Amino acid sequence: MVNYREILRLKSLRYSNSDIASSVHSSRNTVQEVLNIARAMQISWPLDNDVTNGDLRDLLYPDRGAADEKRMIPDYPKIHRELAKKGVTLTLLWTEYCLEAHAAGKIPYMSTQFGDKYRKWARATKATMRITHKPGDSMEVDWAGSTLNITDPVTGEVRPAYLFVAVLSCSLYTYAEVCPDMKEGTFIACHVHAYKFFGGVTRLLIPDNLKTGVTRNTRYETRIPRAYQEMAEHYNTAIVPARVRKPKDKPAAEGAVKTATTWILAALRDRRFFSLDEAGQDVSEKLEVLNERPFQKRAGSRHLAYENEEKEFMLPLPAHSYEPAVWSTVKVQNDYLISDGINKYSVPYDLIGEKVDVRVTRNTVEVFYKTGRVALHTRLQKARKEPVRIQGHMPLEHQKYLSYNTEEFLRWASELGPSTVATVKHFLYSGKEPEQGYKYCVSLMKATDRYGTDRIEKGVCKFFCK
Repeated sequence: MVNYREILRLKSLRYSNSDIASSVHSSRNTVQEVLNIARAMQISWPLDNDVTNGDLRDLLYPDRGAADEKRMIPDYPKIHRELAKKGVTLTLLWTEYCLEAHAAGKIPYMSTQFGDKYRKWARATKATMRITHKPGDSMEVDWAGSTLNITDPVTGEVRPAYLFVAVLSCSLYTYAEVCPDMKEGTFIACHVHAYKFFGGVTRLLIPDNLKTGVTRNTRYETRIPRAYQEMAEHYNTAIVPARVRKPKDKPAAEGAVKTATTWILAALRDRRFFSLDEAGQDVSEKLEVLNERPFQKRAGSRHLAYENEEKEFMLPLPAHSYEPAVWSTVKVQNDYLISDGINKYSVPYDLIGEKVDVRVTRNTVEVFYKTGRVALHTRLQKARKEPVRIQGHMPLEHQKYLSYNTEEFLRWASELGPSTVATVKHFLYSGKEPEQGYKYCVSLMKATDRYGTDRIEKGVCKFFCK
């Protein structure tokens, strides 16, 4: 039998056809023919150890031993491309192949032979990946176990920085980002950056069972944190967490974390970083090297695999990037105020004692009660003493008090008469600031409601009109 494996191996080492023919004891025409057919079928060295010369013979010369039959040779690269499309299976492609063979007056392979021959071709060309993972189908995410050290240039304090890793299951194209912590907001922001890096979105998102990604994951129930679920809905992807202690559910992420640990973290082990930005720049450079690094067991690299096999199958990015939000549940206190951690904001006063959901982004504060939004505030970027209030959220008494000012009190007094004006001016201007007399003015207004304007005007005249 012709030593097909050795022909491919020697050709990968750039030996001439004459030298290869001498080595494998075959003619130069045979060597050239084998190389031409292998090139057309995209079969190249290196090959897996379990791909035998017999397998290669069946792939390269499927009609040998059956010369009396006109077999329709399947287009294996085309089959491989079609399998990447949603809903396409080998059974469907075999049916279409049979129709083509009959139309051409040739004999098709049976279903089992068709599948076996495709799998042999896929094994020989290192294309088995798509049998398990369709391009654009899933993105797996995880945190690396190792960290980078960031040294404070002033105090010398050393704090850890964490590495977020996202990988596309099909092409193994990888994204990595160094972060100051592993909190929910950071975790979600890393997803946003990953989707931007990939230039698209996958159908599925597969996280590990970390608290920021999964609240509860049992055999019967899966609960996703609200902010994480909201991010997934924004990008039109579905979160399918890996099962607890089942690393095989996300093998690409497990492998990518190990690879990133070696080619990023370990490669930077002797570097001393004084800021997160400095570390992030070096991580980005190492990430580029990692994605361009050739595969060990098949041709190409992660970047090439993504560009050639997966990019066109990614879902489009939404018009705007997701703005990370932090959700919390709080009970409305008697002052009908909620907090974003820095400032306080009002909610409708009739929700006092009720539990509401608070959604905080960089620019907005939203409050939800049951399924509806009950308050929306522009978030303040600096702390201030006074809360942010909307007049409609307040009881009528409080709304009145909010409208009180010096001009309003003087306008009201002028409608009653000069004695009331003199009294109000005394309240407002006898102290250091007018606000010190507001409560006295309010008391006088309430007395007017009780006793009438005439009695108040005549009564205050005894004291201020002498």
